[in-house]
Amino acid sequence: MNRASFFSAQAGRVIDAPLRTRARFAIGDVVRHRLHDFRGVVVDIDPVFANSEEWYESIPPEVRPERDQPFYHLLAESEDTSYVAYVSQQNLTGDADGGPVDHPSLSQMFDDYDNGRYQLRRRLAH
Repeated sequence: MNRASFFSAQAGRVIDAPLRTRARFAIGDVVRHRLHDFRGVVVDIDPVFANSEEWYESIPPEVRPERDQPFYHLLAESEDTSYVAYVSQQNLTGDADGGPVDHPSLSQMFDDYDNGRYQLRRRLAH
Protein backbone atom coordinates (compact mmCIF):
# COMPACT_ATOMS: atom_id res chain seq x y z
CA MET A 1 0.00 0.00 0.00
CA ASN A 2 1.53 3.30 -1.13
CA ARG A 3 -1.19 5.56 0.30
CA ALA A 4 -2.26 6.63 3.77
CA SER A 5 -5.07 8.75 5.11
CA PHE A 6 -5.53 11.25 7.91
CA PHE A 7 -8.34 13.43 9.22
CA SER A 8 -7.96 17.15 8.57
CA ALA A 9 -10.02 19.34 10.89
CA GLN A 10 -9.37 22.28 8.56
CA ALA A 11 -10.87 20.39 5.61
CA GLY A 12 -13.47 18.61 7.75
CA ARG A 13 -12.77 15.28 6.07
CA VAL A 14 -10.36 12.39 5.68
CA ILE A 15 -7.48 13.18 3.31
CA ASP A 16 -5.81 10.56 1.11
CA ALA A 17 -2.04 11.08 0.86
CA PRO A 18 1.09 9.29 -0.36
CA LEU A 19 2.72 7.12 2.29
CA ARG A 20 5.92 9.16 1.84
CA THR A 21 6.29 12.78 0.79
CA ARG A 22 9.42 14.86 0.37
CA ALA A 23 8.99 18.24 2.04
CA ARG A 24 11.51 20.86 0.96
CA PHE A 25 11.14 22.88 4.19
CA ALA A 26 11.01 21.95 7.89
CA ILE A 27 9.29 23.37 10.95
CA GLY A 28 11.18 26.52 11.96
CA ASP A 29 12.42 27.36 8.45
CA VAL A 30 11.93 30.92 7.20
CA VAL A 31 10.34 31.05 3.73
CA ARG A 32 9.08 33.62 1.23
CA HIS A 33 6.11 33.37 -1.15
CA ARG A 34 7.19 33.37 -4.80
CA LEU A 35 4.19 35.34 -6.09
CA HIS A 36 3.00 37.48 -3.18
CA ASP A 37 5.00 39.83 -1.00
CA PHE A 38 5.09 37.97 2.31
CA ARG A 39 7.35 35.68 4.28
CA GLY A 40 6.87 33.44 7.26
CA VAL A 41 8.01 30.62 9.52
CA VAL A 42 6.89 27.02 8.91
CA VAL A 43 4.82 25.76 11.87
CA ASP A 44 3.18 22.67 10.33
CA ILE A 45 3.28 20.62 7.13
CA ASP A 46 0.53 18.69 5.36
CA PRO A 47 1.80 16.00 2.97
CA VAL A 48 -0.85 17.08 0.41
CA PHE A 49 -3.54 19.75 0.22
CA ALA A 50 -5.69 19.42 3.37
CA ASN A 51 -7.78 22.58 3.51
CA SER A 52 -11.40 23.21 2.52
CA GLU A 53 -12.67 22.94 -1.04
CA GLU A 54 -13.98 26.49 -0.73
CA TRP A 55 -10.45 27.74 0.03
CA TYR A 56 -9.01 25.81 -2.91
CA GLU A 57 -11.68 26.97 -5.36
CA SER A 58 -11.14 30.60 -4.31
CA ILE A 59 -7.69 30.52 -5.95
CA PRO A 60 -7.85 31.63 -9.60
CA PRO A 61 -7.45 28.57 -11.88
CA GLU A 62 -4.43 30.01 -13.69
CA VAL A 63 -2.40 30.09 -10.43
CA ARG A 64 -4.10 27.28 -8.50
CA PRO A 65 -1.44 24.84 -7.23
CA GLU A 66 -1.55 21.08 -7.65
CA ARG A 67 -3.03 19.28 -4.65
CA ASP A 68 -0.55 16.41 -4.53
CA GLN A 69 2.40 18.26 -2.97
CA PRO A 70 3.27 19.42 0.55
CA PHE A 71 1.36 22.44 1.89
CA TYR A 72 2.80 24.55 4.71
CA HIS A 73 1.16 26.39 7.60
CA LEU A 74 3.09 29.62 8.19
CA LEU A 75 3.20 32.33 10.80
CA ALA A 76 3.36 34.99 8.12
CA GLU A 77 4.11 38.69 7.89
CA SER A 78 3.64 41.24 5.16
CA GLU A 79 4.61 44.87 5.24
CA ASP A 80 1.62 45.87 7.35
CA THR A 81 0.17 42.79 9.09
CA SER A 82 0.78 39.36 10.63
CA TYR A 83 -1.40 36.31 9.98
CA VAL A 84 -1.44 32.54 9.42
CA ALA A 85 -0.98 31.43 5.81
CA TYR A 86 -1.42 28.09 4.02
CA VAL A 87 0.90 27.77 1.02
CA SER A 88 1.88 25.07 -1.48
CA GLN A 89 5.48 23.97 -1.75
CA GLN A 90 5.71 25.18 -5.36
CA ASN A 91 4.98 28.74 -4.19
CA LEU A 92 7.68 28.92 -1.51
CA THR A 93 11.37 29.63 -1.55
CA GLY A 94 13.82 29.62 1.36
CA ASP A 95 14.50 33.00 2.97
CA ALA A 96 17.01 32.23 5.74
CA ASP A 97 19.11 35.23 4.70
CA GLY A 98 16.15 37.61 5.14
CA GLY A 99 16.55 37.69 8.93
CA PRO A 100 13.98 37.06 11.66
CA VAL A 101 10.23 37.24 11.09
CA ASP A 102 8.14 39.64 13.17
CA HIS A 103 5.02 37.65 14.14
CA PRO A 104 3.41 37.99 17.59
CA SER A 105 2.85 34.21 17.97
CA LEU A 106 6.46 33.14 17.31
CA SER A 107 7.45 33.12 20.98
CA GLN A 108 4.66 30.62 21.78
CA MET A 109 6.27 27.96 19.56
CA PHE A 110 9.92 28.86 19.12
CA ASP A 111 12.86 29.79 21.31
CA ASP A 112 15.63 31.41 19.31
CA TYR A 113 16.34 32.46 15.75
CA ASP A 114 19.69 30.89 14.87
CA ASN A 115 21.47 30.31 11.55
CA GLY A 116 18.45 31.38 9.49
CA ARG A 117 15.82 29.28 11.27
CA TYR A 118 13.80 29.16 14.46
CA GLN A 119 14.38 26.51 17.11
CA LEU A 120 11.19 24.75 18.27
CA ARG A 121 10.62 24.95 22.01
CA ARG A 122 11.71 21.70 23.67
CA ARG A 123 8.31 21.11 25.27
CA LEU A 124 6.70 21.13 21.81
CA ALA A 125 9.13 18.72 20.11
CA HIS A 126 8.46 15.00 20.11
